[in-house]
Amino acid sequence: MDRDLIEFNQLCTFETFNEVWGHYGYGSDWVEEREREFIRIKGITYLDHAGATLYPESLVREFYQDISRNVYGNPHSHNPSSRLTGDTVERVRDRILQHFNTTPDEYTVIFTSGSTAALKLVAESFPWRSPTAVEPFSQFCYLTDNHTSVVGMREVTSALGIVPLPVFFEEIEARAKCLTQSEGRDFQTPHLFCYPAQSNFSGRKYPLWYIRAIQARQLYPACDSQGRWFVLLDAASFAGCSPLDLQEYPADFVPISFYKIFGFPTGLGALLVRNDTAALLRKTYFGGGTAAAYLTGENYYVPKPNMADRFEDGTISFLDIIALNHGFDALLTFTGSMDRIQLHTFGLARYTYMLLSSLCHGNGQQVAQIYSDNMFENPSTQGAIINFNLIDSHGHMIGYSQVDKLSSLFNIHVRTGCFCNTGACQHFLGISNEEVKNNLQAGHICGDNVDLVDGRPTGSVRVSFGYMSTFQDCQNFLKFVVDCFVEKPVKVDNEKLERVKLNSWSKWSCQSRLSMPTNKTPEGDGDHYSTDSEHLVGNKNEVRLITEEAKSNGKAPTLRNIYIYPVKSCAAFEVTNWPVGHLGLLHDRGWMVVNGNGVCLNQKREPRLCLIHPQIDLLSNTLLLQATGMDSICVPLEKDKESHKSHGVCQSKVCGDRVKTVDCGEEAASQLSEFLGQPCRLIKQSLDFIRNMKKGLDKGVRSSSLSLVNEAQYLMINSASIDFLQKDITHRQEPSDDHGLFDTQRLISRFRANLVISGNEPFEEDDWSHLNIGNIHMQVVGPCGRCQMIGVDQATGAKTKEPLLSLSAYRKGKVTFGVYLVHQTPEDSHATLSVGSSIMAEMS
Repeated sequence: MDRDLIEFNQLCTFETFNEVWGHYGYGSDWVEEREREFIRIKGITYLDHAGATLYPESLVREFYQDISRNVYGNPHSHNPSSRLTGDTVERVRDRILQHFNTTPDEYTVIFTSGSTAALKLVAESFPWRSPTAVEPFSQFCYLTDNHTSVVGMREVTSALGIVPLPVFFEEIEARAKCLTQSEGRDFQTPHLFCYPAQSNFSGRKYPLWYIRAIQARQLYPACDSQGRWFVLLDAASFAGCSPLDLQEYPADFVPISFYKIFGFPTGLGALLVRNDTAALLRKTYFGGGTAAAYLTGENYYVPKPNMADRFEDGTISFLDIIALNHGFDALLTFTGSMDRIQLHTFGLARYTYMLLSSLCHGNGQQVAQIYSDNMFENPSTQGAIINFNLIDSHGHMIGYSQVDKLSSLFNIHVRTGCFCNTGACQHFLGISNEEVKNNLQAGHICGDNVDLVDGRPTGSVRVSFGYMSTFQDCQNFLKFVVDCFVEKPVKVDNEKLERVKLNSWSKWSCQSRLSMPTNKTPEGDGDHYSTDSEHLVGNKNEVRLITEEAKSNGKAPTLRNIYIYPVKSCAAFEVTNWPVGHLGLLHDRGWMVVNGNGVCLNQKREPRLCLIHPQIDLLSNTLLLQATGMDSICVPLEKDKESHKSHGVCQSKVCGDRVKTVDCGEEAASQLSEFLGQPCRLIKQSLDFIRNMKKGLDKGVRSSSLSLVNEAQYLMINSASIDFLQKDITHRQEPSDDHGLFDTQRLISRFRANLVISGNEPFEEDDWSHLNIGNIHMQVVGPCGRCQMIGVDQATGAKTKEPLLSLSAYRKGKVTFGVYLVHQTPEDSHATLSVGSSIMAEMS
């Protein structure tokens, strides 16, 4: 073996890699985990992650188990399966925004069939102003190093008479900051500037500070045009291996493609739209699910107010969207964070670039022409993509088709061509506009195998790394190049090698990013009782049936029972005296159980929750959960900040509200998962989170803070109403029915109230506006809408059609029972509610 080949082989070692970069993998056992998760690529060197990354087996396995356990229906319906779909989809929207460090208050997620569809949506919806308008016409500007799908937007603007303005990167750099903005009247003409966060051709990362500079008209070309400038940041290539912080870089439109991040599902993307910008978009078409109302015989159409609903024509790909939940879980479990992915993948690309760029034939001729604007010194300016053409020992280009065929023979998967980026291809390969046209006449079209025309390349070879790529992939690729394309003896350009080494980015700056906190346990969504809008208003014109006994009684109502429900949808904990906190009864609905997707489990989805009995011991500061066949679970009522950090703070959802929650740990999750027969976790509302009530505010109800309840701090029912309903149920029952299912106490338990009063008349509480319970003043928020959850017997978990059937018949379809209450903040911090307290009510 010649000396140079020995030297090259010595460079192809992990020690060399560690010397020039030093950041590899995600932990000591990640290689073994990678072998388990990606066993299907054993013997394959997959280097086309910029085209589509690979999914781990756990992703599809968990997704399969998810859709095998749950029934997901069309989210445009209102049945239980549809509601489960809707809740889970909303959970995914939140996770997407969290992934890009933003919130639903700032951005909206619009699901599309891919990033191309997202770009098309912007092109067709942007409020372009044509040249015929009084104000200056809109400008559509794009960087020449853009994907075909971005450049294709000009077909829409051209039809409006708007001439597109392609911008070369050098033009922006030459005029990095405009000295003066254009003078004159400050028009509001909308303009759009599009550029990629990362070139899908070369992997170059363009400065993200361009976003604010363009929006502020401080950067060319925005500073040369009057009007309001918006920025579309194409993140499809970038997001696969790099973190994107939309808080810091608030682009107006961000198209993404999920298979480039997770590998699965394909055919699903999204457009992230800044809410401040969203109102400007105009619909040119409406499809199923987007209309609030329309007429077929008249040109009348009103879109839904929600931004996502307005632009997601037809039924969204809800099963694919649900799969994203498992994509996030798998990615974070395997890697820990996007920062770690960026460091890992960039290191592999940098090492490969270093050796490939220094590799020479025996006669000293360079082996590879690498198309890059930098020397891979910094992951903030270069992604995990290497684009090149190979050169023979005589200096002639080797066609990419030949490289593709040989690489396939050795099970090395690369991509060849122009990668749907003609602008970058022309720039790096020196192909003129006239040559593109001549090549077409010569028979070459995009995507074919015509790799050389008159000896000049029409495209190139691209290798790209993903989060599961390994150092072995680099070695396999480099060995392939040496074995198949290098004329021996192998030479190394040591001068170039040293230049690359000297341009090493500081490891300390990388390490500082690794110290950043990573995402922890998935957060959950949830609901409680029923939030069906059509069920929230009672019928005040209905006839009250009042018994003679109730008329003659005449006693003031009293508080009969007090129940708290520490864990949403779990069993009640009855007390006789209980402290009143600022959220209602102390520790009421402070916790909830979420499924493997972070969606709240309630009895509509999991009736066995009612078999879990919570108990609170204020003296020992503990919550105890017990159920037959389950080991007891004991968690502290309050957690300190250090506990919050160790268990993870996450975002959850309750009755449409986003709440901050804290995970209660693995022990509770394990016991609940085993008992309920599905992955789930126990989470608690964070102490530093304030959730404000929305219900009744339009009717003058005082705003209050809430726990994990749905609508208001308290739910109150009247035992006289229970008695009335019980008689109606008994009248409907057959002689063979189990009448014990609806005795007074079991019927009360189905309605899961906090407060049960002994009233004089059935449903008299419907007409109350205020009441005093002892010395605590309450305000009535409104009636409680009921769903099929009242059909769950709280003692057994069995499901029955009553009392829903009788209540619906009596209410004439508007199924309400009980009223919501809020309290005025007690002056006494030690205020309590006690059984037996008298009740003074005011009529509305």
